[in-house]
Amino acid sequence: MFESTVNLIKQLIAKGVKVGVASSSKNCKLVLKKSGLIDLFEVIIGGIVSKELGLKGKPNPDIFIVSAEKLGFKPYECIMVEDAISGIQAGKRGNFGLVIGIARQDDKQLLLSHGADLVVNDLCEIKIKTIHDWFSKGILEDDWKLEYFGFEAEQERLRETLTTVGNGYFGTRGCFEWEKANKNIHYPGTYIAALFNKLPTKVHGKNIYNNDYVNCPNWLLIEFKIGNSNFFRLSDVNILEYKQTLNMKHATLERIIKFEDKNKRVTILKSERIANMDNPHYGAIRYTIKPVNFNEIITIKSSIDGSVINYGVARYRDLSSKHLQVIDVNSKDNNIFVHVRTRKSKIDIIVNSKSSIIENKKRLNIKKEISHNGKGLISESLNINAKKGKNYVFEKIISIYTSKDQDIENFKLSSDKSLKKYKTFEEMLHKHKKAWKKLWNKADILLDGDRFAQKVIRLHIYHLLTTASPHNQYIDASIPARGLHGEAYRGHIFWDELFIFPFYNLHFPEITKSLLLYRYRRLDAARKYAKDHGYKGAMYPWQTADDGSEETQIIHYNPMSGKWDPDLSCLQRHVSIAVAYNVWEYYYCTNDLNFLYQHGAEMMIEISRFWASMTTYDPKDKRYHINNIMGPDEFHEKYPKKAKGGINNNAYTNIMVSWLMHKTIEMIDHLPTRILKKLKSDLSFKDEEIKEWNNIVEKLTVEINNNELMSQFSGYMKLNDLDWDKYKEKYDDIHRMDRILKSEGDSPDLYKLSKQADTLMLFYVLSPGQVKHILKIMGYKIGNELDFMKKNYEYYIKRTSHGSTLSFVVHSSILKYLHTHKHKMWEWFLTALESDIHDIQGGTTQEGIHCGVMGGTIDIIIKSFAGINLFKDRITLDPNVPIQWNKLSFKIVHRNNWFHFTLTRKKIIVNQIGRKKGNILISLGKKDYKLTPHRPLEINYRPKTVL
Repeated sequence: MFESTVNLIKQLIAKGVKVGVASSSKNCKLVLKKSGLIDLFEVIIGGIVSKELGLKGKPNPDIFIVSAEKLGFKPYECIMVEDAISGIQAGKRGNFGLVIGIARQDDKQLLLSHGADLVVNDLCEIKIKTIHDWFSKGILEDDWKLEYFGFEAEQERLRETLTTVGNGYFGTRGCFEWEKANKNIHYPGTYIAALFNKLPTKVHGKNIYNNDYVNCPNWLLIEFKIGNSNFFRLSDVNILEYKQTLNMKHATLERIIKFEDKNKRVTILKSERIANMDNPHYGAIRYTIKPVNFNEIITIKSSIDGSVINYGVARYRDLSSKHLQVIDVNSKDNNIFVHVRTRKSKIDIIVNSKSSIIENKKRLNIKKEISHNGKGLISESLNINAKKGKNYVFEKIISIYTSKDQDIENFKLSSDKSLKKYKTFEEMLHKHKKAWKKLWNKADILLDGDRFAQKVIRLHIYHLLTTASPHNQYIDASIPARGLHGEAYRGHIFWDELFIFPFYNLHFPEITKSLLLYRYRRLDAARKYAKDHGYKGAMYPWQTADDGSEETQIIHYNPMSGKWDPDLSCLQRHVSIAVAYNVWEYYYCTNDLNFLYQHGAEMMIEISRFWASMTTYDPKDKRYHINNIMGPDEFHEKYPKKAKGGINNNAYTNIMVSWLMHKTIEMIDHLPTRILKKLKSDLSFKDEEIKEWNNIVEKLTVEINNNELMSQFSGYMKLNDLDWDKYKEKYDDIHRMDRILKSEGDSPDLYKLSKQADTLMLFYVLSPGQVKHILKIMGYKIGNELDFMKKNYEYYIKRTSHGSTLSFVVHSSILKYLHTHKHKMWEWFLTALESDIHDIQGGTTQEGIHCGVMGGTIDIIIKSFAGINLFKDRITLDPNVPIQWNKLSFKIVHRNNWFHFTLTRKKIIVNQIGRKKGNILISLGKKDYKLTPHRPLEINYRPKTVL
């Protein structure tokens, strides 16, 4: 053991710090004894003890976690010191409070890239103050940062997605500024909310139309070169140091790279980027170049590229991808701009850019050379006589306007004047930070004691707000399932709103309202869609984009077989249930009667009408049936060997249709006379329809066997069981069992398997008590509702492949009701947290985030771990705070009242913020508590279970 290491250990002991050692070596104890150091350690976990306890070695954190526990501390409270990469990985995976790496082999970047918080060449560099500062300040700052050290080409697409900047109006991927689109590494996409273009592609001799999220002009491009060399690319230089940081608190993307070129010239480059939250039409980059060992002319070239195509998703590359037509590329007032137009939807997009160069805080007046390539790319270049050791700051401010913008009267006029609004990067950054501070004041969740969960949950909040922000009140858009982060799912809107809206309901209900109005404005399109298929009312499409039409592909590419298969997923009519459910949940959380009267009631009535027209009555069993649909499962598109798509009597769909009609009837009964009269007049709505709905509610079919198992759909229980062990052994990843089976000439339609929660979705949207209540109305009697749920959970969880990240959210969330499965609740939650940041589905996140899982994890924290349940006049609590968390703290708004909750495993503190609007009680167990604004309510409690 190095002398410096022994000295630090003695310093720590002198300060009352307990010290232990963990090693896989069987000789650990013997070596310490012979060296006379054994008495320094209170706990020794060596190879022999590890084997006895069945502990795994590095990079698994077992031996270190056990050491911490034996010292009497949680890993979060401990410092871990390692010089091996596997040890550093163990420290990160174990959630240790401070992981110190010792770079004895000059591998500082490598240790940082694998999770070290601090890296030193020798422990003599670590002072007690360093440790104190980290735990008092550094760890808190780190919780706001997503950092990557070292450039890894194979990880770049994922990093670009996760470091996307956005403001609800547009999002730009975290691609390095000097890189253009590269097939396998870089993809600098920019996407504008609800900006689509539909093009045909000939597939098997037939024109297939796809409505794509348009990759808009690339505004990022800033390149530079030294002397007569070529403009740099990452692949052409020797990278000495590389750090990429998304600061979620300030919504800034920073990249620092130190590199050496072929002529041994060393340069430090720092870039900072924002998508302005103060005004959503603006973005900016600050680009700082520092020559380290040379004096030479540097040429900087800044560009806007209007010739970009959609190329971000490999499986779409055979489809038409050139969506933009170049209208004008030019310069004006020493600035440059690109004007393009989408080829089919005819939306104009104008991107303007102005730049300046700064040396010693002074703006230089340097002549720019303007050039363009005749294909839609325009550049401005300038030369600076760079001196060793000096910083040269290049600032680029851009604006984006389109002809579909609703917050302005004349997009061309606004675009022309736009670059006068912000003079400097710093001015924009200051206002941008202020805007984000307001957002975080409402949305932040504090998870003290869990570094991983804290960082990821903030990452999820950040990405949701980059996708839909307060600016969406002036944008005709909903929230794409994959964010403003990539081209997966073509930017379409699905039922994922069901998982996303709860976050907005509890923090930014005005955003939920704007997103619901997107659906309302497409109510006529939903009516037409229903009518075209022979139904009444409004049938919302499974996938939608700009005008409310069905955008689901007719065929879908299977990457495992390399073939195009028929796509029947448009039969997931349950999306209309999700729309109605979201309307009701928004009203319930806000008491926004104006929205309900003017928009929501009409939507719920029309959706109920649709479902009524979908049902058929069978006089044999005297029940109603819903046929030829798909449930949330997605694997079962039709019955085996049947040509026609769809299955019958999906349990989730039928029970939720009964809930919807029951709720709509209840709503109608409480509408003011004048509102109901107007609805009846506008919709030709008659009382006879209510009688019909009541009849359907009471007689819709659900198949429940003697063991109280609900059949996912009619005939499900007769299907074959899948040999799961066989496929797990044969394939590394079986999440997409549908693709595997089809590639083998088999079909998922033959088996009892699900992509994600289907029947169990009932317990996600409704409580077990509500499910029992609806079943009772439908004429089905079950026993204890928790036993009923437990039986169905244990049956279906064994038959689910979790091919969707939503599956992890649902299964974790519903387990809040089952105390016997709390360990799985935590495991599913962790998997949901890992799904995007670790891209656990093998490359899907690099094509765009999963907004549903991000919204779902936030909801689990509030409704499962804090145990919050919302009622009209009260908020009930049933906490299950994980033992890893020292404290859980957040704010929510309910019916225009703001509350601040802080929970430990022993105490709940509730503060009502601002003016009281109505009386909202706080309930724990059978006891109610009244709140007084600005006076904390403290409640002591005992946790029921240990997570």
